[in-house]
Amino acid sequence: MTPHPAPSLDLVFMAIADPTRRAILAMLLEDDMAVTDVAEPFAMSLAAISKHLGILANAGLISQEKRGRVKWCKLEPDALREASVWMQAFGQFEPVNLEAFERFLAQEFPEP
Repeated sequence: MTPHPAPSLDLVFMAIADPTRRAILAMLLEDDMAVTDVAEPFAMSLAAISKHLGILANAGLISQEKRGRVKWCKLEPDALREASVWMQAFGQFEPVNLEAFERFLAQEFPEP
């Protein structure tokens, strides 16, 4: 019997399954951002964006830090490493190349 992926992998794959969260990750590839700046391009409430950010943080894909009165988000690219290693076991996938991933995200979510 094949073992199931670790719960952390489940969280990563669940987090990146949502297009809004993938778009947020693409934005954070550029630089750290305040939560309000992350929310700006989306037609949803700040509370909804905060939920998406919480899911990304829970999966380890981003970290959040309060600087003064502003909450900042930072991409944690190493969080995808475990998922990449797991996918390599199937022999069909290359290791995650973060530069290629950045190009893919830029292509999928072009700036307006």
